[in-house]
Amino acid sequence: MILIAGLGNPGKEYYLTRHNIGFIVAEKFLESLGIKGKKRKFKSKIAYTLLENIPVLIMQPLTFMNESGFAVLMARKFYKNEIKKILVVHDDIDLEFGKLKFKKNGGNAGHKGLISISQVNDNVGFDRLRFGVGRPPGVKTAADYVLKKFSGNEQKELDLLLSLSVDAIKDYIGFDIEYCMNKYN
Repeated sequence: MILIAGLGNPGKEYYLTRHNIGFIVAEKFLESLGIKGKKRKFKSKIAYTLLENIPVLIMQPLTFMNESGFAVLMARKFYKNEIKKILVVHDDIDLEFGKLKFKKNGGNAGHKGLISISQVNDNVGFDRLRFGVGRPPGVKTAADYVLKKFSGNEQKELDLLLSLSVDAIKDYIGFDIEYCMNKYN
């Protein structure tokens, strides 16, 4: 089984913010598969599907970003050894807006969701799909920047970028992280 965790914060006020791009990508991925119903389990909204005969669990932790690790841990404990790979989809200010980059394991670059997942899950290895949201302009702090909604110009590009993200996740499921790093990075 592959666990895909799209990170974000719960609540309508956060929905179209840069920090919630993991949630948004997970939603678009489910839409692309025609999956509408989600359950609540593991402090998350979850959906389960088979893709290329591979079981896939898609989760959107409903904890706040800095507690995402607890939701991932609950799923890992429930499924025990069934989860073979974890892909975490998250925002990344170190990449320009719209750039996608896969990463195998690695550091957390100060991202609160990644820190939580690493710490709570005893540094279990996981892959990442980094979605570039760009650096904050001027002297704006990163925390303030990522909690703001996408600009009008960014929103115009978002549909195409989300479609590319969905294709990237499907490639991850069908192939492997190395294939995806070569194709998207």
